[in-house]
Amino acid sequence: MEVLTHRLHQLVDAGNSVIVVEHDMAVVAGADWVIDLGPGGGDRGGRIVAAGPPKDVARAEDSRTAPYLARALGSGVRPTV
Repeated sequence: MEVLTHRLHQLVDAGNSVIVVEHDMAVVAGADWVIDLGPGGGDRGGRIVAAGPPKDVARAEDSRTAPYLARALGSGVRPTV
């Protein structure tokens, strides 16, 4: 995972835009910007629940991703579910 993350950051540092669809919170925590879709998957999802830097998304009240992202950031922003 470290090699992938390093390569993605190299692409960004070279001026490229990189869009990654990912569920691994270590990768999400390392992003510049996160778009959290939900509130569930499939027919129950599809709207933007939260968007912004990872630390902001980790505080989003309606996000099912937020507690896991907060834990990955080591911030303890929200209690885990």
